Amino acid sequence: MNASSPAPLAALIQMTSGIDPDTNLATIDRALAEAAARGAAMAFLPEMSLLLDRDRTRSGALMAREVDSAWPSALQAMAQRHDIWLHSGSMPLLADDGERRVNRSHVIAADGSIRARYDKIHMFDVALPSGENWRESASYVGGDALAIVETPLGLMGLSICYDLRFPELYRALADRGATVIAIPAAFTVSTGEAHWHVLMRARAIETQCHVVAAAQCGTHADGRQTYGHSVTIDPWGAILADAKGEEAMTGKDYVLALASVDAAASERARLAIPLERSRAMRNITP
Repeated sequence: MNASSPAPLAALIQMTSGIDPDTNLATIDRALAEAAARGAAMAFLPEMSLLLDRDRTRSGALMAREVDSAWPSALQAMAQRHDIWLHSGSMPLLADDGERRVNRSHVIAADGSIRARYDKIHMFDVALPSGENWRESASYVGGDALAIVETPLGLMGLSICYDLRFPELYRALADRGATVIAIPAAFTVSTGEAHWHVLMRARAIETQCHVVAAAQCGTHADGRQTYGHSVTIDPWGAILADAKGEEAMTGKDYVLALASVDAAASERARLAIPLERSRAMRNITP
């Protein structure tokens, strides 16, 4: 991108995904059409965009290995039809061994090709003060590999939801050259109110990257409630877009939040506060 070119637009698609993948796919198709019409270079879906269902027996009937699943190809066709890059957020698929599931992201180019995959590394196994108990590892196996991919917004590092709480992952992505980090999520309301914005801003500030985080929002068909507030944050920690919470979803099946992602912003932040130079100068013996 030359100096006179406008910064590319990121479109965050905030959803209230449910237990019917076909309904979720129809919502995604409409949202992508709007994002493309509004000039977005790349659209971002939330975690579990195609299926959000805490009933493991019911959702189990829909599980398949990626090679056998119709979901990735459906998103590939949409990206190609709307001529837009797409981050799938994530979807549940069977692991290659056919036993537990993986929580997998795909980055899809405007020509429909899959450019990157990422399996969520950190499992959401928590007992919250709200009384909620979640054991993601009961059904899912965590990934073991970082993923970085070139996109219209820049070199993008991939992560998913609960990964947000592990700064060493983001340091590793930045060390590998990432200038943009995707964090699709389905945050609970209680943890979202306490931690969402502060952690998102911290990841942006400490890595000096843009953070793009599309989120689930509202009351879902399986009974859970999610926080929303899909955000784009610049490398200085400024919130460029915030889709707000459940009130924004009233009468809607998605909300679109657009923000420009200026590739030069990371360089400016890194020149102003040269973290890598400071790290190289330190002499600390553990």
